[in-house]
Amino acid sequence: MSQRVAAIDCGTNSLRLLIADVDPARHTLADIERRMEITRLGQGVDATGRLAPEALERTFRTLTDYSAQISRAGAAAVRMVATSATRDASNADEFARGVRDILGVPPEVISGDEEARLSFTGATAELAGNEVSPASAAGRLLPPYLVVDIGGGSTEFVLGGGTAPALEASLAAISVDIGCVRLTERHLHADPPSAAEVKAARDDIDLALDDVAAAVPVGSAQTLVGLAGSVTTVTAIALGLPVYDPRRTHHARLSVAEVHRVTLQLLGQTRDQRSRIASLHPGRVDVIGAGALILDRLMERFGFDEFVTSEHDILDGIAWAIARNA
Repeated sequence: MSQRVAAIDCGTNSLRLLIADVDPARHTLADIERRMEITRLGQGVDATGRLAPEALERTFRTLTDYSAQISRAGAAAVRMVATSATRDASNADEFARGVRDILGVPPEVISGDEEARLSFTGATAELAGNEVSPASAAGRLLPPYLVVDIGGGSTEFVLGGGTAPALEASLAAISVDIGCVRLTERHLHADPPSAAEVKAARDDIDLALDDVAAAVPVGSAQTLVGLAGSVTTVTAIALGLPVYDPRRTHHARLSVAEVHRVTLQLLGQTRDQRSRIASLHPGRVDVIGAGALILDRLMERFGFDEFVTSEHDILDGIAWAIARNA
């Protein structure tokens, strides 16, 4: 039986909502509403260890809007997952109280491993037949899948041999503290970033990828699946889209050469130049270079010739989890 559920993903950079009708028996998930706002909850957390008052205010304001939309849609269950920024913050209790007052349920501050597993479920649930969507390039997506979720504060890597519902116990996963906001705040300060700053960010990424290589057998992956805003934005730019269109980016496939080209473009541009890219959300203008660099480095390090973009990610994984546990 189909259930209407509401999933909220509160990340370091964005606050996203999915209201969907989910039928676990038929393995279907139908969108009612998807929304995304850049609230930058993780502003300054890497340096201060605290959630900034203005970041909390932005997040609570957007969450109040989401709560009203959930009520109008008649969702039977709500789950909010909070990720990297709130794992790192010393004042996470203040955040939790505000969320509970607005939604009536507390946020779940999940581990990096759980974040990776939810992302894997969301990204691979529809790939059981190994077919790409009609809008993408011809070809088949073969397991095992390496799903990479590049966030604002962290990046999750999870390897599995098929769809998560059947193989959750066999997943290999790791979360590492590299993300587009964290790396930008640490290293990329000039406009455009200097060569020395880019090298420092690259070195940070490479150290994290050493940990990934030790924890996850990435060499066994047949298909690289990329998730989240940095990945979908790089895809939109590479495709030359006049406006951001998830119908075009979902299951699009990009070569490592295309990713490298876009990364060099973004890191070589000023903020003003990046702001003129039609498919780039204004809230990502300052951090997209770092996000692209993470994708570029991991593809080179692990020898992937291409990746497939998924617009379905942790939000979908949360929705599936609500329905299955109901």
